[in-house]
Amino acid sequence: MIQYQLKLKLTKTQDRILNQWLWNLTGIYNWAIRKIKMNAWYKIYHSQKDFQNLLAGYSQKLDIPSHVIQGTLVNAYISWQRCFKKQAKEPKLKGIRNKLNSIPFPDPIKRPINNKIRLPQLKEIRFHKQYLPDGTIKCGRIIKKASGWYLCLFINTLPKPIPRVSNGQVGIDPGFNHLLAFSNGEKIEHPRELEKLSKRLGQAQRGRNKRLTARIHERITNQRKDRNHKLSRRIVSENSLIAFSKDNIRGMAHKFGKSVSSSGHYQLRQMLTYKSSLCGTKYVEPVSRNSTMSCCVCRSLTGPSGLGDLAVREWVCSVCGTHHDRDINSAVNTLISGLGDSHELLREGSLKSYKELDI
Repeated sequence: MIQYQLKLKLTKTQDRILNQWLWNLTGIYNWAIRKIKMNAWYKIYHSQKDFQNLLAGYSQKLDIPSHVIQGTLVNAYISWQRCFKKQAKEPKLKGIRNKLNSIPFPDPIKRPINNKIRLPQLKEIRFHKQYLPDGTIKCGRIIKKASGWYLCLFINTLPKPIPRVSNGQVGIDPGFNHLLAFSNGEKIEHPRELEKLSKRLGQAQRGRNKRLTARIHERITNQRKDRNHKLSRRIVSENSLIAFSKDNIRGMAHKFGKSVSSSGHYQLRQMLTYKSSLCGTKYVEPVSRNSTMSCCVCRSLTGPSGLGDLAVREWVCSVCGTHHDRDINSAVNTLISGLGDSHELLREGSLKSYKELDI
């Protein structure tokens, strides 16, 4: 199952209909959220099929396809199920600050013909020319963004594997001065998409231009996503083993703010996870504890530690005298952990040393 997004070219009538649907579906979603919460107080629980049928017959009153209403009810039902299982927080009501921006189409959709796709009660919708792989379209979802309307299609087909270029082994240490540091000594510069558009973003916010503000935020998001897609594809194609240091991104974001969030390390980790499984690459996320302090040669804890030593980017091990770059040393330690060797056992001398690993 793969996902493709089509940029739609709507007529004025189609745009008006979709906006009216979003308004009505927002009320349905909020009613469903409140309904499940109030029923839970009285120990009343519905199955998913029974909950879908609670608004049977309302499609004609609202002039919305019945399966679209059922898809919205299912979304609210699944949100509460995840909350009850402690997998997510309590779902919030939709409003001005938290708008409903998608319309589900849970039924199969016919393949487009001549850059036109047919949806119920919308007739044929044009979209910008784009390649679609062969396969059955299982379902879809129309999404409203700042740049326009998009149709997200879920196609039942196999994704193309990423071609293998080499069979290397790499450890990756995420950073914020440099985006990534590799165990082979390479560093990826931070493109800083947010900082480049921060001036224009500030002007739009001070001018209270909400549409332009949302468009700039979407542009930053697209640039970050494109960068991570290209970078993850390159890393997966060049290596048979990838060890990515698992840092506490959320905790660091509370301390250091938007410089952490703008790096997009969590999104990159997700992309590496699913792309590695497609081409047989082993992907692991070792815990980053003591990866900066440990010398990758003698395993002594002589490196910089704590917030007070963040400015120390290079250091010399006081035991073996090896000169280290802070980020590259951490990346090498991450690779050693990814190969199955812990920092503690290496320091005790019961496992291989860094020089014997041939990395």
